[in-house]
Amino acid sequence: MDRVELTTPLTAEVVEGLRIGQRVLLNGLIYTGRDAAHSKLIEYMEQGRDLPFSLDGQVIYYTGPTPARPGKVIGAAGPTTSGRMDSYTTELYARGLKGTIGKGCRSSQVVQALMRFRGVYMAAVGGAGALMAKCVKEATVFAFPELGPEAIYALRVADFPVIVINDVYGGDLYVESTKKYRD
Repeated sequence: MDRVELTTPLTAEVVEGLRIGQRVLLNGLIYTGRDAAHSKLIEYMEQGRDLPFSLDGQVIYYTGPTPARPGKVIGAAGPTTSGRMDSYTTELYARGLKGTIGKGCRSSQVVQALMRFRGVYMAAVGGAGALMAKCVKEATVFAFPELGPEAIYALRVADFPVIVINDVYGGDLYVESTKKYRD
């Protein structure tokens, strides 16, 4: 499949055009979030409080960037294990989130949420945090600064490379790839 360039925020139409295995270069604004930030987002929703940003069409990257070295925008920003966010994910997609980025498999609950709420899960290359950071052009602590590296950052990215793992049709690249090698 060819590589596709996308700019955030993502629309349902764009997400519905993506298929597992497709390589994507993301451009625009994405947000970071790990366990602690997700817990706070869910807490805000349960309390009826406004979220720090609208989830409509947004993408959350599961990373906790390291501090930036002098003259750099951000430190290493590699993906963290996505499964740790699975218990929070359905609620976020229900509120308009269109994409998440991490590494590893997602639960069947998340795969169902992607189909129901028209979202996509993409993977970034694990162990390549320094290379991923080169695609980050601006980085700002956006919400929950008390969480340190687990705060929500707003990242302006250019040609941020990811691959579609789960699409809106129930496709799962990890399952399909395993089948190919098993056969």
